[in-house]
Amino acid sequence: MTHRIKLREEYEEAVISGDKNFEIRYNDRGYQKGDTIIFTVVRADGTDKLSPLEIIRFKITYVLHGWGLQENWCVFGIRKEEPV
Repeated sequence: MTHRIKLREEYEEAVISGDKNFEIRYNDRGYQKGDTIIFTVVRADGTDKLSPLEIIRFKITYVLHGWGLQENWCVFGIRKEEPV
C-alpha cells in the first residue's frame, strides 16, 4: 500500500539526508512493514512546499506499537527505495 503523508518543512532535510529515518504517527492508516511512503512537505502555515521528497519513495522497514506509545499511535522506520 502507498501512503501520501504530510511532513513539516523543518524535518525535510533530515529525511532527505537519512538522519531522520523514522516517523511517529497516529495509526489511522494501518501502516505495515513493506508499505510505501510519499511525503508532501508543508510549511508552518500549512501550505504545500515543492520539495525533492515528492519524487523520493520510502519503504516502511519496521512498525512499533505499544511500548509506551498512546493507543493507536505507532513509530515506523523508513528507508529510501532504490530507483528502478
